[in-house]
Amino acid sequence: MQQPTVPLRLINVRHNPRKYFAPAAMAEMVASVRAQGVIEPVIVRPMDDGTYELVAGERRCRAAREAHGDEYAMPVVVREGLDEAGARILALVENTQREDMAPSEEAVAAAEAVGLCKGDRDEALRLLGWERSKFESRLALMNCSSAVLDALNTRTIKIGHAELLAALGKDKQDVLLPVIISENKTVAELKKVIENASCSLASAIFDKSDCAACPHNSSLQTEMFGEAIGTGNCTNRVCFNEKTEKQLEVTADQLREDYPVVRIVRVGDNNTRVQLSVDGPSGVGEEQAKACHACQNYGIAVSGLPDSIGKVYRGQCFDTVCNMKKVGERLKAEKAAQSAADPKTSSTGKGTSSPKATGDKSGKVAGESAATSVAESERVKTYRVALWRKALRRDIGTNHDLARQYLIGIVLSGYAREISDSTFKSRFERLTEETVPSASLGKTIDLVQQTSPEVQSNLMLAMLYAAVDGIEMTKLKEVCKHHKLDLGKHWKLDKAFLDLITKSEMMVLADELGLRAALGEEFKKIFAKSKSEVVDALLSVKDFDYAGKVPKVLKF
Repeated sequence: MQQPTVPLRLINVRHNPRKYFAPAAMAEMVASVRAQGVIEPVIVRPMDDGTYELVAGERRCRAAREAHGDEYAMPVVVREGLDEAGARILALVENTQREDMAPSEEAVAAAEAVGLCKGDRDEALRLLGWERSKFESRLALMNCSSAVLDALNTRTIKIGHAELLAALGKDKQDVLLPVIISENKTVAELKKVIENASCSLASAIFDKSDCAACPHNSSLQTEMFGEAIGTGNCTNRVCFNEKTEKQLEVTADQLREDYPVVRIVRVGDNNTRVQLSVDGPSGVGEEQAKACHACQNYGIAVSGLPDSIGKVYRGQCFDTVCNMKKVGERLKAEKAAQSAADPKTSSTGKGTSSPKATGDKSGKVAGESAATSVAESERVKTYRVALWRKALRRDIGTNHDLARQYLIGIVLSGYAREISDSTFKSRFERLTEETVPSASLGKTIDLVQQTSPEVQSNLMLAMLYAAVDGIEMTKLKEVCKHHKLDLGKHWKLDKAFLDLITKSEMMVLADELGLRAALGEEFKKIFAKSKSEVVDALLSVKDFDYAGKVPKVLKF
């Protein structure tokens, strides 16, 4: 079977883990391709406009273009149905299996793998198939300055130098680099100085009142590099790092009630987060952005990086793969809308490079996801199940006959063992003002027989309450659905629920319940305030009817 080919002009390069191409090696490949052509096909995926995106094989494409021009029939393997995330993963695996990647390229590949695995470093390690020591070493390089990485790629410095320099801010790296090169400093020499003098008290984020008289506060650790590293350093790295970590945790804890995710980002976490945008080349669209605010992967990043230690970055998406897909959906929808509006564009495949979104007045674009719901956190789930139990007890509790029927049905279905003994015993003792004898069935029966028919009828009701409190969640949901339980009769928006969710989730809730429309121009002003003030405002909207309005997250 003949190998399929595609003209080089139709193959576009968007992402490639490799950035450095050794001139000598490239010259050899060009000569080989000029003489024999490309033997091993490149991997591509088809795009909607009839072109192809390169997944793996950029060096072969470069060599073929130089040797034969853009019309060269490039042998290809076409991967249908491969989305952008899948393409990046395949490119990473294909490139990292080759032995000639530069350390900086391996660093980018490792960081991108961590991002594609949603920050799960163990999964990224499995994907790459590296030794853990190499994996962590490459991730550390992600904090190196461009000059340091260039020096590493050209073998001007060793990887040990780069790993040590990565612990410093990039400005200090660029000051030290020429000294290391000119004086041919060894890795051991650099390590000694950095260990003694890299913790700058001037940039420390913790309270330094105890540092003034500390013997480890030194400005004399500059024997090798003069003033290159700077003065006023802490030479006790363990103490310095412990205090820094504690302050980072304090900063993160203070923000946790406002966002679903508050994460301290480290070196190598470069691709685990992205700033959520509405418009532009990385925008997800207005409606999707609203949904993203309620997502469990939306939140705040607290920087643990040397150059920005302690800084807070709001509006972060921590699922970069999902973000990538949502951006793609929005761009595709805009392109389709533009084509529909301009027949010439659809027939020629040509048009403006960045068409404006077309949609209804709400800003919704066709093809976008419009799911707007509060995230189902564990706290919200606990609140929801407690609401179901309470509402079911109240709804059935006024009808003794119905209560008896439900109780018999629960027992016949084999769920008698889930009736809460402690709940029923407590209710029995409250109704009879008698203490249930421990470990004496006969005495307990005698005690029941002494009660009146009215009390026994109430005890049947109490037993149903115990069953509702004890039955497991999936069966509880089944009973609620069968009973057609109307939660709106038993619940309205309260502080207990609002305290469980973040301010960003409250925005979604306000849209869902109609509070945003009721507040009008006041809405933005309210959400600029503290969480407690937002809660108070949402619970006291003038002339707003709260009755019967139950958010989707609380429904069964």
